[in-house]
Amino acid sequence: MRYIPFSHRLLLSLLFVSVFAACNKDQEKILPSEVTITESVYSSVTIQPDSLYQVYAAVGGILDKNFVDEGDSLAKGMPIAQIINNTPKLNMENAKLNLELARENYSGSNAIIRALIDEINAAELKYKNDSVNFSRQKNLWDQNIGSKIEYENRKLAYELSSNNLALLKGNFERTKSELKTKLKQAENNYETSIIATKDFTVKSKINGKLYALYKNQGEIVNTMEPIAAIGSASDFIIEMLVDEVDIVKLKIGQTALITLDAYGSEVYTAVLSKIYPRKDERSQTFKIEALFTNPPEVLYPGLAGEGNIIVSQKENALTIPKEYLIGDNNVKTEEGIIEIVTGIEDMERVEVRSGLDANTYIIKPEE
Repeated sequence: MRYIPFSHRLLLSLLFVSVFAACNKDQEKILPSEVTITESVYSSVTIQPDSLYQVYAAVGGILDKNFVDEGDSLAKGMPIAQIINNTPKLNMENAKLNLELARENYSGSNAIIRALIDEINAAELKYKNDSVNFSRQKNLWDQNIGSKIEYENRKLAYELSSNNLALLKGNFERTKSELKTKLKQAENNYETSIIATKDFTVKSKINGKLYALYKNQGEIVNTMEPIAAIGSASDFIIEMLVDEVDIVKLKIGQTALITLDAYGSEVYTAVLSKIYPRKDERSQTFKIEALFTNPPEVLYPGLAGEGNIIVSQKENALTIPKEYLIGDNNVKTEEGIIEIVTGIEDMERVEVRSGLDANTYIIKPEE
């Protein structure tokens, strides 16, 4: 018989005890429990002022002066910045000169209208003279007095005078209409040039607060870049980004629980107020907006946080921990693996709608 050292016999004994204990250890198991379960949709959160908009200049130029500083309160129509540019002023002066010329042309005191009127007056005198001569010649011809050639000449002269007078009158009316149109265009151009000069003073469109100035004195301003950002001073909205797989669960009026990094673990309640229908292709998310029911005392644009939008809630729901699920809808019982029908779920638990009762133990699957 082979001799086994005592140390080896002790090691084998310990190993046997360990294996035996492991084999006989009860597997971790629990009973399903009835609790109130709430399903929610996660979103990132950014705070923005209500009615926030970017301010653009209607004309280009050099920023001469900012009338307000960031953080200042604004009234509707209050000047924000002054832009300088001589080109619109010169355009206004040119438009004014064109307007005066068009007005003079249309009033009848210019050479074009006077010449047309003189031609019409001369044509009317000739028409009257030819009409009288034709009438006399016709009376003579009716009495068989005079030659036919003389009669036809008088008639032709009368008809030519009549046609020429009608042509001159038509030309006069057409010229007058064209001058009237040019006058109206000149008036419009002049009004537009006046507006362009007024646009050099950029004003606020709302009562609110100036949140940002993007241009300093002396910098170039154009119509493509914003010069300031203005929004409400007291009302803020919650901008939330939601994954596309969750957007179909959301509706206006649903409750959201909001936490902000600036306020630690404090939880605020909000209500969904708007769902934007277009998806951001880059982030694959949808933007939604919510309003605080009782907002924090102090808010700033850009404050970040997290939100959970409540989409469904059920009391006394039969639930199990998610860690006891095998796959999507299977659990292990003392009699083997069975299939269940799940319902709403939260971060930790899932509802069991059928396939399992409150008296059946479920076993936690091995890692």
